[in-house]
Amino acid sequence: MTEVIGRPPAGRRGPVRGPGRRAAPVRPAWEEEPSRVGLVSKALVLGLAGLAILFPLWIVVVTSLQSKRTIDEVGGLVVVPEGITFVAYQELLGGGQVQRAALVSLGVTLAGTVFSMAVSVLCAYGLSRRGSLGHRWILMTLLATMFFGAGLIPTYLLVQALGLTDTYLALILPSAVSVFNILVLRSFFMGISPELVDSARIDGAGDWRILWQIVMPLSRAVLAVISLFYAVGYWSAWFNASIYLTDQDMMPLQNVMIQLVQKQERPVGLATQINTGQLSPLAVQMAVMVLALVPVAVLSPFVQRHFKKGMLTGAVKG
Repeated sequence: MTEVIGRPPAGRRGPVRGPGRRAAPVRPAWEEEPSRVGLVSKALVLGLAGLAILFPLWIVVVTSLQSKRTIDEVGGLVVVPEGITFVAYQELLGGGQVQRAALVSLGVTLAGTVFSMAVSVLCAYGLSRRGSLGHRWILMTLLATMFFGAGLIPTYLLVQALGLTDTYLALILPSAVSVFNILVLRSFFMGISPELVDSARIDGAGDWRILWQIVMPLSRAVLAVISLFYAVGYWSAWFNASIYLTDQDMMPLQNVMIQLVQKQERPVGLATQINTGQLSPLAVQMAVMVLALVPVAVLSPFVQRHFKKGMLTGAVKG
């Protein structure tokens, strides 16, 4: 049967172009056209899922922006705002333990992410070169640590013997490297064309130059994703500080948030205003939660477009 040139085969939707419009995606021949019921059902399910995620965040943000009178009238969490006040944020960021804890968390996150990425990239690149020294044994050792751990007490004794207790290094070194992240980076590095590396070696480039000028520029997607993983992990970490630190002035933001939520200890200024009725303790708790969520919420959209290429490609290849 003669087929008209330029017309897509029957049963397959071809690209449709118009003025100022993108070409419609070509649907595979074995995939049926979505029904109206299916489209409505998908939209309804996604809408309910989005509502289930955004509604609690809405309550937290709105409650943090309400006055003590409004919160007392409602009797708890506020859903419908009645005015906006930034008193809780002004008190939290006006100096004191919360502001110091936020700076500690920020410093630990930046320093820890840089250190973890440096170690992970170097380890993954070395393991991606099959002729490297001790390649198989090092890889097997790393894999073994994913299934077997020394335990909390030996880890604490090691940190104590190294003199890291009551230091900021105790918040970085014990959890500086993730074997899973190294394996993802290694798989991505192994997927880079060997011809590029061989041509660079022929031109006289060494391993450092190959890593810096060839491998890393081609791995921006996976590097961005792994960096986000490390950054979120450091920013959200609280366990290491709870067992390795005793000085309250060194506590990160997450530990201060736990103290405020559980009402264990409160900064002096906040405790005075809460006890005298000038500030709502619930508004303070919600404001600290918002401050803890803001960095992750700001960074995630910039890395989101790299997730598919970085994680799926890095996890499947190799």
